Amino acid sequence: MLIFFERRLVFLATPKAGSSAVESALEPLASVAVQRPATLKHTSVTEFERHIRPWLEAAVPGRRFTTVALMREPVDWLRSWYRFRLQDDREEPVHQMDDIDFAAFAESCTGDAPPDYARVGRQSAFLVGGTERGPRVDHIFRYEDIEVSFKHFLEDRLDCVISLPRVNVPLATDTTLPEAIEARLRGALSAETALYDSLQ
Repeated sequence: MLIFFERRLVFLATPKAGSSAVESALEPLASVAVQRPATLKHTSVTEFERHIRPWLEAAVPGRRFTTVALMREPVDWLRSWYRFRLQDDREEPVHQMDDIDFAAFAESCTGDAPPDYARVGRQSAFLVGGTERGPRVDHIFRYEDIEVSFKHFLEDRLDCVISLPRVNVPLATDTTLPEAIEARLRGALSAETALYDSLQ
């Protein structure tokens, strides 16, 4: 999470959606940069509205702070999580990800009782509180547009030229899906896809 007092702007760091690149580029410009622990770095819109906005707008009076965040295409988001879990698993003494391919991982993520390694949540819960009536990030951009519309938005709001580095490059691994499994997965992620498709 990055907070820009003078520009009245807050970047909420959606997990596995380019947040490290954004923070690497903009941390020197931010009034507050929360990069650890992960639970604070990835403060959701619900947590922000409940805990941080009231404090922030009382401490720094003025016009309302605008929130901005990125959203990744839902299946691609799970691919990113899978690569991250594989990489993270190499450093653990007990390798939970051994013999788990992407198809098994993705189905576990969308199941009723996912194992620890598959508990990744939902982007919709992070960005719109998980319900139509929940709080919503003011400006949500597709991760795939990070170098175009999102970057232009930031440059306009922050009045500077921005270069986004490539950081946290994931492991190269096979993340193809059998057609039947991909169809089931997309059905389970229909609400996520609807939100993603609504972004301009």
